[in-house]
Amino acid sequence: MRLKIHITGAVQGVGFRPFVYRLAEEAGLRGYVLNDTNGVLIEVEGEKQELDRFLIRIDIEKPEISKIYGMQHSFLEEAGYKDFKIRESEGQGERRVSILPDIAICDECSKEIDDPDNRRFEYPFTNCTNCGPRFTIIEEIPYDRQNTSMKNFNMCPECWTEYSHVLDRRFHAQPDACHSCGPWVSLYDAKGNSMFDKEGAIERAVDLIKEGDIVAVKGIGGYHLICDAMNEDAVVRLRKRKQREEKPMAVMFPDMEGIKAAAIINDLEERAINSVERPIVIVQKKEGNSIARSVSEGNSTLGVFLPYTPLHRILLSKLKGPVIATSANMTDEPIASHEKDAFSRLEGIADGFLAHNREIFRRCDDSVVRIIAERQVPVRRSRGFAPLPVILPFKLKVPVLALGSYMNNTIAVGIDDKVYLSQHIGDLDTPLAVDFYEETIDDFLRLFDIKPGIVVSDLHPGYHSTKFGERHFGKRLKKVQHHYAHILSCMAENDMPEDAEVIGMAFDGTGYGTDNTIWGSEVMIASYRGFKRAFHLQPYKLPGGDMAVKEPWRTALSLLYSTFGEKSLDMECMAIPEKEKAFLIEMMKKDINSPLTTSMGRLFDGVAAMIGLNQRVSYHAQAAIALEQLALRSGEGGSYPVVVKSSMIGHMPLIKGIVDDINNSVPKEDIARKFHNTITDIIINAAGSLRGDTGISVVAL
Repeated sequence: MRLKIHITGAVQGVGFRPFVYRLAEEAGLRGYVLNDTNGVLIEVEGEKQELDRFLIRIDIEKPEISKIYGMQHSFLEEAGYKDFKIRESEGQGERRVSILPDIAICDECSKEIDDPDNRRFEYPFTNCTNCGPRFTIIEEIPYDRQNTSMKNFNMCPECWTEYSHVLDRRFHAQPDACHSCGPWVSLYDAKGNSMFDKEGAIERAVDLIKEGDIVAVKGIGGYHLICDAMNEDAVVRLRKRKQREEKPMAVMFPDMEGIKAAAIINDLEERAINSVERPIVIVQKKEGNSIARSVSEGNSTLGVFLPYTPLHRILLSKLKGPVIATSANMTDEPIASHEKDAFSRLEGIADGFLAHNREIFRRCDDSVVRIIAERQVPVRRSRGFAPLPVILPFKLKVPVLALGSYMNNTIAVGIDDKVYLSQHIGDLDTPLAVDFYEETIDDFLRLFDIKPGIVVSDLHPGYHSTKFGERHFGKRLKKVQHHYAHILSCMAENDMPEDAEVIGMAFDGTGYGTDNTIWGSEVMIASYRGFKRAFHLQPYKLPGGDMAVKEPWRTALSLLYSTFGEKSLDMECMAIPEKEKAFLIEMMKKDINSPLTTSMGRLFDGVAAMIGLNQRVSYHAQAAIALEQLALRSGEGGSYPVVVKSSMIGHMPLIKGIVDDINNSVPKEDIARKFHNTITDIIINAAGSLRGDTGISVVAL
């Protein structure tokens, strides 16, 4: 009897074909396995009992880093196979294979590069089927060497033997290479002039970092700017050159012991740090650690991660200490990924460049995660995760392209029941960011070989993503309200069925509403078919429009004015410049550049400013983060009153309560805690009210 199996999912580049080969050999089955544009195709012949067992073992024993999304099989008449073979890949047909993300260096490869007697000792591009680059080096599907940036490196006899031997862990490891035949590193000076190659390049880069210099290091998805994380002068210099005033920077440590010396971590955080994705994990700082103060000044948390490439591992083992490893770019620009680009854009920032000659086909920033309520929550989903799909509880009728929003943009393509998310693109604020955005759209449409039947954008008419959709897709473009999209993504991530209804809550800084105003505190009844807005904050004004985002004191003044009227002119508030008060109040009176908003994010900003935390911010959510940090210092259990009338959540009693506490010299941390408790009360009360009205018990936050 012959069994035909077709497997879809992340099953290429993970040792899946050798795994199938070994199972077939053990069972004495005959046939073949190959990669195609949809996944892996298998045909085996043998006794029915062995074929059934073979099918079960594939699902149970599959390679750890593989992901099976579907497995179809059928029994056919025998074809007369004599043995079992791994066949050449088939490249015809629709492309429906899931491409794997880049995978952190595995333990076996780590041991090899640490071993002076191993032929790959300190080789910066060591990899196998269990680890190494995937997403960033793939040019075409299927995942074969000739379709990657390794196509120009011919394997030496020893590497070819590994690659060809079915029981070797490097069997068909497409980026397989060594000192003799693979890519190499080179060191360039600040002007892009060549200085050293190979081992000498790494040694000199180590010296530069130890001397306090900033070195741009090319990794898997782009360059890092690296400096000594314990050198305050170097960190301050990096901030100044990169124009990154206060936003915390991530620290890469040589090992887990170093992380534990600088931070307090729990088991779930340690597991995330050590995972194959190897993300940056936000953890609690230890007091009195040796990390430079300017890395995350005024913040009780620290972003930490371990080396995820052989090059980073070699570099940090020689440095014997932690480094700042931040994206090599100016603020709001995409990460540099090619030498010419890096030499040009990082001139005046980097004192040297540790580059290599393995091309990066698509840039990809580090991922950032946090453990919240014993669950890993992505802050930035990129390297290690992209472009793995979210599986929908239903099938799409036509292929879909989602264009994303304006801030922290990613795009996605939807095919059947899978939505493939791109790497982090970022805010679409600069021409370079816009170029990267449009390149990524073209790349995904080509890579996944789709022509979208529907294209989705944000409702905001001024966003580049919306204008791009209007310009290129015309009638195929569908616009979706920003906060409703947040709720839909929450539903999809949590496997809500197609007929589900939820009480949705989306709180953020801004989003264009269906009434052409700025929303941001949305409580709604939502399903995959549509939504009904139920509650939101009482609208208030943003004097100066976008300037209120950068200067939270403007929002503080607006909240005070809407609550106390002219009396707010006489109120002392630590973060509000006295000379600006009368002018801005006049602006609000006359509706001059003072749009209405229901933004929860701006409410956080305004409260932070009222208690003296931030007059100005230099990065997203800075004031809200400062308010959270302050609240965590308090054990206060109280909250402020809130009035709900019809669909409005009134903020005036809240603001009055805060002002009373300020006047009564209540500690700032207690005010911050009471404010957070109040937001919790709003969520609980709104959910309870809507459950009573609708009978819906599921809340999507």
